[in-house]
Amino acid sequence: MKPQLMGYYQALEKASADMLSAARQADWEQVVKLEGACVLLIAQLKQAADGAGLAPAEEQAKGRLMQRILLNDAEIRNLAEPWLEDLDRLLNGRPRTLH
Repeated sequence: MKPQLMGYYQALEKASADMLSAARQADWEQVVKLEGACVLLIAQLKQAADGAGLAPAEEQAKGRLMQRILLNDAEIRNLAEPWLEDLDRLLNGRPRTLH
């Protein structure tokens, strides 16, 4: 495995944790900014991973990092859903209704 490869996975997990922190604070501008950083990291990771193999211990560490990233992503989506609905209403000129 290329030595920097695990660093990309770790950086991606850190960025997703930072995104979750920003989402918990309803700082959606920061979430979007960090999402852009994640896109760049993923592109770099794909390039670095091209043809690189992982040792069993590295594969396990990668799996743990990916699980955390997916859990962070799920929580971010859960937090963002009401914000996205409000944004959709705003953009479509519909008033917010209370239930």
